[in-house]
Amino acid sequence: MEYIVSARKYRPATFDSVVGQQALTTTLKNAVKSGKLAHAYLFCGPRGVGKTTCARIFAKAINCLSPTDDGEACGQCESCQAFNEQRSFNIFELDAASNNSVEHIKTLMEQTRIPPQVGKYKVFIIDEVHMLSTAAFNAFLKTLEEPPAHVIFILATTEKHKILPTILSRCQIYDFERMTVRNTIDHLKQVAQKEGISYEEEALAVIAEKADGGMRDALSIFDQAASFCQGNITYQKVIEDLNVLDSDNYFQIIDLSVANKVADIMVLLNSLVNKGFDGGLLVQGLAKHVRNVLMAKDAQTLPLLEVSDQQRQRYQQQAQKCETAFLYKALQLTNQCDINYRQSSNKRLLVELTLIEIAQITQPEEGPAAGRRPRRLKSLFKQLIQQAQPKQAAPQVAAAKPAVSTPVTSNNVEDARHAASAASAQLTAAATASEQPKAPTASYSAASRPQIKGRIGFSWNNLLNQDKKKINIIPGTLGANDPNVVATKDEELAFTQEELELQWMSMCNRMPQNLSGIATRMKNMNPSILDFPHVEVVVDNQLAMQQMEDIKGSIVKTLQIYLHNKRITLSIRVAEHQEQEKILSRREQYELMEKENPSIAKLRELLSLELA
Repeated sequence: MEYIVSARKYRPATFDSVVGQQALTTTLKNAVKSGKLAHAYLFCGPRGVGKTTCARIFAKAINCLSPTDDGEACGQCESCQAFNEQRSFNIFELDAASNNSVEHIKTLMEQTRIPPQVGKYKVFIIDEVHMLSTAAFNAFLKTLEEPPAHVIFILATTEKHKILPTILSRCQIYDFERMTVRNTIDHLKQVAQKEGISYEEEALAVIAEKADGGMRDALSIFDQAASFCQGNITYQKVIEDLNVLDSDNYFQIIDLSVANKVADIMVLLNSLVNKGFDGGLLVQGLAKHVRNVLMAKDAQTLPLLEVSDQQRQRYQQQAQKCETAFLYKALQLTNQCDINYRQSSNKRLLVELTLIEIAQITQPEEGPAAGRRPRRLKSLFKQLIQQAQPKQAAPQVAAAKPAVSTPVTSNNVEDARHAASAASAQLTAAATASEQPKAPTASYSAASRPQIKGRIGFSWNNLLNQDKKKINIIPGTLGANDPNVVATKDEELAFTQEELELQWMSMCNRMPQNLSGIATRMKNMNPSILDFPHVEVVVDNQLAMQQMEDIKGSIVKTLQIYLHNKRITLSIRVAEHQEQEKILSRREQYELMEKENPSIAKLRELLSLELA
């Protein structure tokens, strides 16, 4: 007897036997009962969920001569018999993946003109309709919108977004859902019972999860597992056959992480890697496991678990051991590792670091040093930084106490010498402190010092740069009203054209992101000194001039500070016609370079280069 795979052998023949699409099948049956049929339908959804199957059942029910009261085909009339024996002339199937040209569509259009000989309608099922070319879609539009009264189109696709909106607007759209794990398990149980195969529910759950919502994929994997297990599908044999990581490993990793046993986790990871399992798949599976544990922690989210009943109980038991904060942090760490896994050059180290961090989430603040995250570094850095900050010197040196007359002895003389040395050292330190340069502003106090948050990644340069930012004007803002900007001193230093151009370019590079457009234009401008210290800038058009007028105050303030001249003024004008330079094309630029340097032409000839 010829062997038929389960996906074909147990393909649904009626609407009631379709798994997981009750809402859609009910709608289609009601349409058959009422006789209110559209001229075009679009069935879309992921692979293996019953789109083509429902299209065939629907086409059979439409042409049935005596349909049942609930909208099903009778299966006994001439039309149903012809369909079952694949000799019906009223139902046509077209694979758009291989018949996607305009000629194929025109041939199909010619067939629509012939009325059906048996039954009421001619049904055209076009599978993978998104594979049609744009020209074929356009040729199909008119017939799809106004087909003959005896023609019904049923389109099926897995990629709805690739279909033209003009096609979508002419169809009734039915979105098929992915199969849930529970529906897949129940259907696999029925197939196993009909085939006389014994099974474990956990094994069927692994098959359902591997199928990822596709019933056809689930039945194909079921056939594979049945062949490997020789009629007795067990959990261990299924994970061995499909090379799936055992869920016990995930339960074990979480238990070890709660107990802060980093070494045991590293040993477990090494054994899994030696068995050939990829670290990225391990992290993805662990993230899914942590998500399931989190869902099992609340009775409201418990129905979101798409697992078998035995697995559901295990998740509930582990959820009682784990705190919610631990699960949130573990989920965040695994997600971050999954994002960075592809870009990492040392993937195993990334996975190991992630597992170590997960194992130390519940690490107590004080404990043995071995296997701990160096949390005390935070306080250590904080103390070092606070010690490095200069303390304000005392306003004055305390006055010396009046001397008291005492008998002169050898011991008193020695004590006096030590006291004099100590006093001399204090006076020297005070004098040195008074000679230190003062802060840039008088308003700089302890309240304005940068606050240290105690992060491990703190940099000493960041501390110094924060002080520097206090004396820099921010180009593009009103510098005169900025309290962080130091007022320009009474300076009138001379500056050259080169210094002006340097500070101009530096100012353009420091301008904020919201002024990036005008900053780019200003880089191409050449400020010039007309009547020292008056500066003139020539712009190309009125729009650029208006944009610069809006920030003119900030530009002048910046130049006054960095060129050390408070008398600097600025004027902006639009270039006259004879002053505007012609913008050269790429070819004109090359020809100019070739004219100035003939060696470039020789190089082009030697390399056999052609101008694009």
